[in-house]
Amino acid sequence: MQRLYDFIRSHPTGVDVFWAVVLLGMSLLWIGAITPALDNPVGYGAIAVLYSLVVALRRRAPEKMLVLTVALGVVQLVLDIEPFMADFAMLVIVFTVAAHDGPRWASRLALAAGLCAAPLSHLRWPLEGNLSVPAQVFFAVIMAVPFALAWVLGDSLRTRRAYFAQLEEKAARLEREREAQAKVAVAAERARIARELHDVVAHNVSVMVVQADGAAYVMDSSPETAKQALETISTTGRQALAEMRRLLGILRTGEHQEAGEYVPQPDVEQIEELVEQVRGAGLTVDLAVEGTPRELPTGVGLTAYRIVQEALTNTRKHGGPDAGASVRLVYFDDGLGLLVEDDGRGAPQEMYEDGGADGRGHGLIGMRERVGMVGGTLDAGPRPGGGFRISVLLPLKPAH
Repeated sequence: MQRLYDFIRSHPTGVDVFWAVVLLGMSLLWIGAITPALDNPVGYGAIAVLYSLVVALRRRAPEKMLVLTVALGVVQLVLDIEPFMADFAMLVIVFTVAAHDGPRWASRLALAAGLCAAPLSHLRWPLEGNLSVPAQVFFAVIMAVPFALAWVLGDSLRTRRAYFAQLEEKAARLEREREAQAKVAVAAERARIARELHDVVAHNVSVMVVQADGAAYVMDSSPETAKQALETISTTGRQALAEMRRLLGILRTGEHQEAGEYVPQPDVEQIEELVEQVRGAGLTVDLAVEGTPRELPTGVGLTAYRIVQEALTNTRKHGGPDAGASVRLVYFDDGLGLLVEDDGRGAPQEMYEDGGADGRGHGLIGMRERVGMVGGTLDAGPRPGGGFRISVLLPLKPAH
């Protein structure tokens, strides 16, 4: 049964031709049976052939077949060819045009022609017998009902098809939007990973360079100090490699299994370890915590850690010899305050902003992006009397 249904759907013109042949055959049999009573059998035969053509081509050229049907109806009225079996094609073409997604004038013409067919036929060939005027009107209305039903069914089918087509188009559009959003999310995640990688490389390599310079300076005079510096370089290098392996593993498509286990992202609890590491690299850092420490949102904690890391890295790079820094964390009821200052000679403001004069100063740009993502504010610039200050306020609730 399903094969038959699929065949019918895939060969609509063939099906229409079949029913056109059936309609023509039955009409010709009727004409042949009552030929002696007909005044114009040839006219009836021609009308039957043309109506059969209307049924055969109704889906290929619905508007043209509708016009042909209206013309045939007028010819019947003029030549006095009474309605017979072939006129069933009128119902078929009214339904087809109403169901077809074509020009609206065709659908309106089909409705008007269908509603006028029965009254005009009744006026041209009145019923035998002495019927009252109300009875004549009632009969004409009853004969117009099938045409109205055919048009309503066809128009409902057209509306339903349009609705389903709209649903399919909407589903396809949502799928495209979902794919686009996924691509945007991937791009944003890769940008975040790139910033993480920048922080890892800038911080750890800076520590390694400072330790290497110190080891070279005291190699002859204090071998034990040089040995400690080399151990710090080794430890820092391993940490950098571990974090880089984790971050680069995320960027590998389909290779997450090879990236190993991911370590948790750092937060404010690791700031003390970061400060100790920086102190070990030779930079004097004071750490102060005010307020009651408590658990922070992941994004806020990570942002605070990276800002302190970037600020201390910049101090080592630009602060000059004997520079000192201070880190202050303040827990408010609805936010976290950060203040990182140094008393070094600092660097020109343009080295921090807009890529810097040498195109490499992305520190503050990355900070502003991180702070903006959690809805915070950042104020950075030279301190009065020398050095540099970075002040940040991070809200503990997502920004609207």
